[in-house]
Amino acid sequence: MRRTLGWGIAAAAMLVAAATPAGAASHRPAQVTGSAEFVLPYGQDSDVRSFAFDARSVPYSRPIPLPGGEKGSPADATGTVRVAHWLAAENITVRFEAAVDCMITSPGHATVTGVVIRADEQARDFVGQRVGFSVQDGGRGRDRVGFTWSASADQNEAGQWGPARVGTCLAPAAFATVTRGNYTVRHAELTAPPEGH
Repeated sequence: MRRTLGWGIAAAAMLVAAATPAGAASHRPAQVTGSAEFVLPYGQDSDVRSFAFDARSVPYSRPIPLPGGEKGSPADATGTVRVAHWLAAENITVRFEAAVDCMITSPGHATVTGVVIRADEQARDFVGQRVGFSVQDGGRGRDRVGFTWSASADQNEAGQWGPARVGTCLAPAAFATVTRGNYTVRHAELTAPPEGH
C-alpha cells in the first residue's frame, strides 16, 4: 500500500509554487494537493486507506442549463482525486479516480466533489457517481479528511433509506485522522463573475 502514495502530486505542487511570482499570490486559484493515508474513528481494522488530491479552482468554467447557472459557479474546479483502499483480509488494493467539479475553501479547510470516471472492478458501481471530500490542513501531522460514501444516507419521499445523492461541493466534516502523508489547502475567496461574463 505504501506504493499508492505519491503520484507525483507533491513534487508538481512545489514546482508550480516555485514558478509563481510572489506578486501573483492574490490571483492564485484555490488549490488542494497532497497524498495521505488515514484511519477511521469507527470500525477499526487493518485496512489502509488513502486519498490523493490534485484540485484547483477554475471559477465560472462549468455553465449549466438552469436558471442562473448559465455563467457557471464561483466554486467550479478541476483536477482529480485518487482513492486507494488496501483490503487486509483479501490482500488487494481497490482504486478509483474522480474528476473534480467543485471546490470551496476557507483557511485550512476545503470541500471538494468529483464524479468517478475510473474504478477497479470491485468499485465499478461508483463510476458515474459524484463523491464528496473534506480536507482539514492542520499542518504536518495534524491533517484530517472526510468523505461521503460511508457517512451519508438519504430518504426518498416514501421514507425509504438508500445512498445519499451528493450535490456539488457537499461533504461531511473531516472526521478521519491522517496517519502518513500530508495535505495542503491553499485558500482563495469566491469571486464575482468577470465583467461581461
